[in-house]
Amino acid sequence: VSKLGRTMDLFSLKNKVAVVTGASKGIGLAIACGLEKAGATVYGIAKTDFSNEMIPFNYLRCDITQVALFSDIVDEIYIKNSRIDILINAAGITLPLKNSQLKQAQDNLKQTFDTNVFAPFNTMMIVSEYMKKKNYGSIINITSIAAEYGFPDNPSYVASKGALKMLTKAFAEDLACYNIRVNNIVPGYIHTDMTNGSFVDPKLYKQRLNNTMMKRWGVPDDLLGAAIFLSSDAASYVTGTDLFVDGGWSAKGMV
Repeated sequence: VSKLGRTMDLFSLKNKVAVVTGASKGIGLAIACGLEKAGATVYGIAKTDFSNEMIPFNYLRCDITQVALFSDIVDEIYIKNSRIDILINAAGITLPLKNSQLKQAQDNLKQTFDTNVFAPFNTMMIVSEYMKKKNYGSIINITSIAAEYGFPDNPSYVASKGALKMLTKAFAEDLACYNIRVNNIVPGYIHTDMTNGSFVDPKLYKQRLNNTMMKRWGVPDDLLGAAIFLSSDAASYVTGTDLFVDGGWSAKGMV
């Protein structure tokens, strides 16, 4: 075997079992498909009724805010495979604030935190218990450049992604002794259903475009390399970090 062959083995996910939330569309779907192609046995979880026979992974319907149901599903996955090596929290929602009414703002905050913060907290607590049995695991949370900057008209989303960012670092500290790594992937503007409103608006599209160094919007497949890397043994000494996949947005200076 050549040195290159041995090096590429570091990125292989062969014999690894992965759980990916938000796997019915967008970033979650792309990552679930990508991990499967990299050799993992993937269980994609989402609340959407999904019947695409072309997907290569196992699809399970579950609202991840329903903790008991998610716990039962994860237990079944572990019983079937005797291991869970990877957890990727890609499920997320955004509820822009259309007016300044307190009641709407409160409702937005609660709904957003239920999915973007409390659900990942619970999935990490549940799945890490199975990872501890093998003294091995990689957990990846999908945050956002909104965790870094004060984006307008969406305080609930910005706050939730900022909270998730720090939740990752706290779990990384607590789980390191079990050889479980916990990291963030930080997407920039990726064209998905969530961002389509900005994508089809000529002014907002150009504004987002000009904020990147690479002068293009991202697509979900742009996140695959980062996800495979952080899931694999190539990242065996990487934990508690933020891996930006944003076309240079976060590093850009002058317009």
